[in-house]
Amino acid sequence: MTDDRKSAFRDAHTDIETAHEVPDTPQTRAPAYKLAFADDEFLCRDELRPVRLQLELLKPQMLLDEYGVESTIVLFGGARIPKPQDANGARTQTLRDLSKYYEEARKFSRQMTERGLKTGGHNNIICTGGGPGVMEAGNQGAAEAGGISIGLNIVLPHEQAPNEHVTPDLCFNFHYFAIRKMHFLMRASAVAVFPGGFGTMDEMFESLTLIQTGRMRRVPFLLFGKEFWQKIINWDALADAGTISSEDLDLFCYVETAEEAVEAIDKWEGAGTKRDVIPGR
Repeated sequence: MTDDRKSAFRDAHTDIETAHEVPDTPQTRAPAYKLAFADDEFLCRDELRPVRLQLELLKPQMLLDEYGVESTIVLFGGARIPKPQDANGARTQTLRDLSKYYEEARKFSRQMTERGLKTGGHNNIICTGGGPGVMEAGNQGAAEAGGISIGLNIVLPHEQAPNEHVTPDLCFNFHYFAIRKMHFLMRASAVAVFPGGFGTMDEMFESLTLIQTGRMRRVPFLLFGKEFWQKIINWDALADAGTISSEDLDLFCYVETAEEAVEAIDKWEGAGTKRDVIPGR
């Protein structure tokens, strides 16, 4: 991160370095003496949660701005979706069948990145959760096209590392799910949702809720895998029950392939767009 301030005041980095050179005394060893912004124990106190929330919002925002990221294509999807060549080792037949969407995510990301590069490389930048499965496929497709991509990781109880295809300078790590989801959507020009579990559905429903309630503008919203999503969620039952309106079913459309997804984005008309915008689906 660069610091372009034009100020006559002494900068914070210099004071951190200077503080390390003070005489070793009981006073300088005391926690109270540490500079507040360089004191990890202090910053992690419960009372500092509002500050940590702000920092977690600001850091990716500032770095993405500095990198010139103007718009993103967001990919949500399961970490457990295997590569087609690894499908035989999947724990269930369903996961083996869903492995085809790994390839579709890779192809879709490559095609959208190629489009973005033609207009300067600041738009259509792939943004994933930075992990394995569909997320890895998305970052891989962007890298194959010669473009950059974003990975928004989060610290989980089990070990997780960013996949190798995320652009290192755009690989972020989060503590707060809420701030992470904000960064997914703040620059989104389209959202593509692949089969997944609790995390994928959480991201999908929050995004749909923001659009439904007018808190986020309408963008192309693509669900890869009509059979999967109609089996998992009875969308029509929600409309029949009146808990959502029938118009809410027009907030998204189904696609099966990367080519259909690109076509759906090109044909997206916002309000009034039907779920099955792809002929014959």
